[in-house]
Amino acid sequence: MRYLHVLLPCLCLLATSTTATGQEKIADALARIHAVGAEGKGNVEAAKAWKTLVGNDAAAIIDILAGLDEANPVSANWIRSAVDAIAERTLTAGKRLPADRLEEFVKNTKNQGAARKLAYDWLARVDTSAPDRLLPGMLNDPGTGLRREAVAVLVTKAEEKLEKDKAGATAGFQKVLEHARDADQVNKAAAELKKLGVEVDLTKQFGFLTRWRLVGPFDNGKGIGFAASYPPEKSTKASATFESKDKDKIGWKGHTTDMPMGLVDLNKVFGRLKGAVAYGYTAVESPQEQPVEIRVGSYNAVRIYLNGKEIYHREEYHHGMTMDQHVGKGILQKGANEILIKVCQNEQTDSWAQNWSFQLRVCDRLGTPVSLTVVDPKK
Repeated sequence: MRYLHVLLPCLCLLATSTTATGQEKIADALARIHAVGAEGKGNVEAAKAWKTLVGNDAAAIIDILAGLDEANPVSANWIRSAVDAIAERTLTAGKRLPADRLEEFVKNTKNQGAARKLAYDWLARVDTSAPDRLLPGMLNDPGTGLRREAVAVLVTKAEEKLEKDKAGATAGFQKVLEHARDADQVNKAAAELKKLGVEVDLTKQFGFLTRWRLVGPFDNGKGIGFAASYPPEKSTKASATFESKDKDKIGWKGHTTDMPMGLVDLNKVFGRLKGAVAYGYTAVESPQEQPVEIRVGSYNAVRIYLNGKEIYHREEYHHGMTMDQHVGKGILQKGANEILIKVCQNEQTDSWAQNWSFQLRVCDRLGTPVSLTVVDPKK
């Protein structure tokens, strides 16, 4: 016993060192998975790193979830599957998941939204009281997945009132519209409200911009247009003229869409073209400097610019279109601001690959439209 006071500090140091070493291995494995890219790039190393992650016990789940913060869409799949594998193995063995730590992770809105949603899903599986406890406070959650779960509860409650409480159902679906951001939930609420005698202007409700100048087409044959910097990225003056993909002289043309939710159908403006690029330009005036998110829905590859600076890009074609699927973050300066969007159509001839369009709105981080006025852009 006389040596116990010497041994205890050493044992504590050993335990700390082991934990630190484990975290370092997780960090190294995550770094290798983060390096994975499209078309199989880095898959061999990622597979080895995945095995390292899956070899951990449930205590490591939180550290692995945090790795989603820096993940691209491909590496995120590796990380999610590692979390799922550890959690499934833990429950199959009759052991417990770290529910308290999962809930703490879910509540921390600084964590990445998809990571928090995954943590929530596992928490709800082992703690059936979690949804009733957490979802009411997530109607304005910055994580789209968790917000959707919370709104789904509102939809169910409103539906339950349709038969016997029309006023309650109306109020319920209006609350759904206040918080919903997914097209199916938005359309459901709007449709039910219409049946209840309430017309909803979704374009105004969500602040979609409808007045644009458009120019195109530029060349996107073999996908060259997404990386190319065409002249409209440098000159948005109304009088500017450019050379099209067919060597024709083209210029900006005014366009105001009256389609639902601010959809700008480029096929209607330029014709059903393939391998083409078009630009949309508008100007807005802000009453003060304010951080914003410029949110776009499109079937096509897009680049978003605010006041001449690119704030977002995604080269992806025909994987569906949802409201707010693309989010660029920036600062509106007090006074006039310029927004430019580049929309690239590829050369797929499939019937489901013909859409060439976009919708765009400016909002805060919770998806609420910010105060601004669309103004006549510069001459």
